Amino acid sequence: MSDYTIKALDRATWNDFAAMVERNTGLFSGCWCTWFHDGVCERGPEEKNPEFKKRMVEAGIARAALVYDGDDAVAWAEFGTPEQLPNIHHRKQYLEGVVAPPDYRITCIYVDKKHRKAGLAAAALRGALDLIAADGGGLVEGYPQDTPGKKVNPSFLYNGTRHMYEEAGFTYDRPKGKNHCVMTRVVDPVS
Repeated sequence: MSDYTIKALDRATWNDFAAMVERNTGLFSGCWCTWFHDGVCERGPEEKNPEFKKRMVEAGIARAALVYDGDDAVAWAEFGTPEQLPNIHHRKQYLEGVVAPPDYRITCIYVDKKHRKAGLAAAALRGALDLIAADGGGLVEGYPQDTPGKKVNPSFLYNGTRHMYEEAGFTYDRPKGKNHCVMTRVVDPVS
């Protein structure tokens, strides 16, 4: 893990992020993780997913921790406020247990197919938590897969596993949809 570095997704790292997404068929069949911003995965001809995502990055709405292997981005963890990422899977079940909205949510973690099983999802999660701390911290929610002891196809692990979140200091809050849960952690600010 010492050879990997973390950088924030921004204008300066956009091309690295875009190259990773293009190497991996647009992340989850071309979505570019735009669904969490506005509920649309397949856009019309006026603005394609890459253009929409780039616009969100330039506006400071699309945020993520990018994991680098040398000069190449090879993993990422998308995070943002509920206003920046209003859409989540299993919304009905999620809303049934909401006591207070989080300050941040982590909606998607992705690792390049050639770099899986090297701990990069956990590195991306830690990177997102570090960026959240630098941004002022607060209550953070994640929505990992909750299937202890079961093998899960990596294409379904769009937000990691409950075990990975527990190792990062999150605690279980409640179930959310089939095989997912809400995990929470308070992140202290770093000055």
